[in-house]
Order: sequence, then C-alpha cells, then structure tokens
Amino acid sequence: MKHLVSCLLASLFAVPSFAQDQDGPRRRQEPPKVEPKVKPAGDAVDIAAATKAGVEAILKLQEGDDHDQWPYEGVFREDRGQLPVGYRVGGTAITCLGLIAAPGYRDDKPRQEALTRGVAFILKTLEHPRMQTDFVGTYDVRGWGHIYALQLFLHLQDRKLAPEAHVAAVAERTKWLVAALIESAIPEAGGWNYSRRAGYKAATNAASTFMTPPALQALFHAKARGHEVPDAVLDEALAALERCRAKPGGYSYGAGLKAMGEVDEDQLTMMDKTPSSAARATACEAALLLAGRGDQARLRRSIELFFAHWDDLAIRKQQSGTHIPPYGIAPYYFMYGHVYCAQAIELLDDEAAKQEFRARMAVIVERSRDEDGSWNDRHFGRSAGYGTALAIMTMQMPHLPRPVPRAPGKKG
Repeated sequence: MKHLVSCLLASLFAVPSFAQDQDGPRRRQEPPKVEPKVKPAGDAVDIAAATKAGVEAILKLQEGDDHDQWPYEGVFREDRGQLPVGYRVGGTAITCLGLIAAPGYRDDKPRQEALTRGVAFILKTLEHPRMQTDFVGTYDVRGWGHIYALQLFLHLQDRKLAPEAHVAAVAERTKWLVAALIESAIPEAGGWNYSRRAGYKAATNAASTFMTPPALQALFHAKARGHEVPDAVLDEALAALERCRAKPGGYSYGAGLKAMGEVDEDQLTMMDKTPSSAARATACEAALLLAGRGDQARLRRSIELFFAHWDDLAIRKQQSGTHIPPYGIAPYYFMYGHVYCAQAIELLDDEAAKQEFRARMAVIVERSRDEDGSWNDRHFGRSAGYGTALAIMTMQMPHLPRPVPRAPGKKG
C-alpha cells in the first residue's frame, strides 16, 4: 500500500535499469526474469474455508512485545533504520478491519482479544511524534496510518464493536484523525501523497491516485457521521482525481496540474500507462461515484481494466524491486487492487454483471493464496497479516457495509 507523483519526467524512466522505489530512494533495478507466484487458473476459492484459514493465519502473525500489532513491511525505513510507525499503525488497522469482516466475530473470543490489543496499540502509537500532523523530509508514510486508523475506528463505532475499555478513546481519536487528514491535504492542488518533493505544504505537489481515494472514503464516512469536514478539501481532492483520468482509459500515477485526458498515450510515462493503473482505477472511480462525480459505465470499465491486466499485477507478487519496467508496477499494489475492485463490483447497479465479476474474483483470489492459507504480496513474511486481511475483505465484500457516500454540504 504507497505512491509517487505523476509529474515525474519521462526521462526518469527512460533507461530500463532505473526505477523509482516508492518505498525509498532511487536505486538500480533490472526487469524481473521470474514466473508469477500465483497458481494456474482453476476452481473458485471456497470462501468460508479460506476465510476461516485466513483468520487463523492472522491470529498467529500478531507480534510485538505485547503481541498487539501486525506491521506492514516494505523496504523504506525511517529514524535510524526503523520500520516506519505509519506502516505499523496502518498495517494493524487494516488487519483489524479484516478480523471484523470475517463472519462470526461477535462469538469469537480469540479474535476479540486480538483486536482489543490491536486497538490499544493504535491508540498508544497515535501519540508517537511520527504520527502527528508534521511531515519529515520529502517522503513520509504516516498518512497511511491516519487513513486506515480512521476507517477502522469509524467502522467499530458504526457496528458497536469498539472494545469496551477503549470506546471513549476511539471516539476522541476519531475526531483527531479527521483533523489530521484535513490538515495533511495538499493545498489548492488537492488530495494526499506520502511523497512531497516540493515541500509539505507546496501546492505544486501531486496527489497520489492510490492514497487519495481511501482518504476520501474515510472523510466521506466521517462527514456523514457528523464530523466537520470542509467541502473545499473534498472538492480539491476530487478535482485532482478527475485530472488523472487518462485518454486511453486508465489513471495516471499522480495528479499533476494538467489533466491527463489532454495527454496522448505515446507521451505517458511508464507508470501512467493503462496496465499500470489496473490496481488503482477502481478505487478512483468508486470515490468519484460516491461523490456524485462518477457513473456506472466508468466504474464498470475500471473493473474490466483490473481483470484484463491482472497478469501484469500478478507477475510482481512477492518479488523484489518496486517500480520496474514495463509498467512500473510494484508488489504492494496487488492485494490493494483486489479489495478496491471487490468494492467497486458491489457498487454496480447491474446485478448480472455483479454476479459475473464476483465469480471471476473468486477464481483469482484462489490463484494468489499461499500454501499456508495466507495472502502476501510482499516477500516480507510479516506483511501476510495485512495481505490476508485484504483478501478476507475481498471475499466477504458482498456482505460488508457499503462505503458511505459523500454527505451533502454547502457545495454538495
């Protein structure tokens, strides 16, 4: 789960042996000469059995001195080589979302205890200096923790699942997280990005098309629940996503100041080409639809794009390197793409199409499951917690609460 700006010069990727590592500084990389770490196409996943095995895998992966977290791990490090705090908070929040997505949570004491420890960890870690609203340097991933902690806390409150000992703290920190996301939005140009090469508050930064949709969904949800969310922040972020719609049908990697619909395909950088956007187009179109700026035809097209280019995503699963040719696809887009495609499927009005896409999703979810019953798009073992949680949410999406649309405001 992480992203760069689309205004990178095409020359940055002109030499195939170089790529921008989204998890850290630029480094020399060679195109992969590997087979995808997925199974051949076969039967659909047994959702009930796979979900049960996934929960068991998650419970075994909880780590830390207090057995209270599921960190996401990438190659980026901060502060003397430590795993980023935002990755610890974000990974734990996503994994908690997976635990409550699986059926039977209210009768599952081990899951409840694991989630209680996870929520306590998030609450405690939100006080860390690296989780405040500052931004260190040009690359800072704390926003991922803000987004998914907010999503988790809102869902816990909606479903009355917040651990009894933490109900008041969850409510209070929800308000703080809303304010943190509002404060960290890119001014004027709109949206959110963990990579800000022009400086934290420079309007010339470009929104990430991976980070902005989940941030918008979290704020739509918060606004509908009565939290104060300025319309200007939402409008600017939505306009940034609209600028990213590329002429060939996909989405650019980031939202520059120029609309990508005005850019010919032969002028697109490798990370702006249509196959590269297979994992992010559904997230973008879902966010725009929830805001009243999308439509069913574009949503369906984004779903078709995901399935059409699934092989381009799969070949990067659990591989080293990040943004390498030919499409600049990194491993951590893989499970992200599944969960937001599954969400987009449930937003379709066409029931026949919905059933067809659900069936196709069930086949590819089985193809990407590892032998131990977990899912992991990274080659770091601990990242199986967040990956398995995303797979559980993907499989259970037909039964999960629908994402909350944007509540009307002064400009709504």
